Amino acid sequence: MSHPQEYILGQSPDAARRLEIQDAHFADVSEKLLDELPLRPHDRVVELGCGAGSFSRRILRRLDERGFMVSVDSAPGMLEQARHGLSQLGLGRFEVVQADIASPGTWLDGADAVVARTVLHHVPMVEFLLGRLRAMLRPGTRLGFIEPDFRTPLARVAYQEATGRPELAPLRNWGMAINQLYQANRISPAVGATLASSLELAGCRNVRTWSQECRSDGLMVENMLMFYDEVRDRLTDLGILSAAEIAAQQHLLRTLAVDRLPPVWAVHCVVAET
Repeated sequence: MSHPQEYILGQSPDAARRLEIQDAHFADVSEKLLDELPLRPHDRVVELGCGAGSFSRRILRRLDERGFMVSVDSAPGMLEQARHGLSQLGLGRFEVVQADIASPGTWLDGADAVVARTVLHHVPMVEFLLGRLRAMLRPGTRLGFIEPDFRTPLARVAYQEATGRPELAPLRNWGMAINQLYQANRISPAVGATLASSLELAGCRNVRTWSQECRSDGLMVENMLMFYDEVRDRLTDLGILSAAEIAAQQHLLRTLAVDRLPPVWAVHCVVAET
């Protein structure tokens, strides 16, 4: 029997705020992905892991009365937030579906495009999901994914910290915490780096990929602070950080001069056709 993978980050209204911050942080790359797909006004779009609907809004604004969006997520609280927020737009047509995206269902039927933003890395062994999607979708279905990389940029952080910037230690510690949390839950903190090759091996065509580092600014620091708030108990239960250590790291993050910080994560974007 398949059991839904629990989303290891938060699902509260505060978590929705973090996702709104993420949407602002990923605004340009999100719009570029939808351009490169390309998303058409009459498409039937299936979004995997819609969360509170921040990326969904960007999709829905590109659809007209002929288009339709299916937003899928396993968390009922997030789906309710998405339903409420999207209904206020009055654009296009949509429905929300509570389902585990790791077990594709009939909600994929008739899709012209399948998209996901910062979702696939929450699925253990996501390569199996990619292969199943390729098998279930009709030929020519367009795929568009944005995935973070929480590991590679840490090399620069470690170098700069070791060569005269000790104040970057809280960035390193945050990077270690999120990577260890993901690994403890058997999910990948850097699946985006291999996403294109996985889609090619699954038989997808016209695979294109690009990556970019995310800017380090006040939104990034706020995102990190909220991460600690959301997963404090998980980090302590796993022995990754104690409550006192988390409080100390949050204090150090608040003291950082945000105009001089190196990127701490990057994103990989992939578009393809089945």
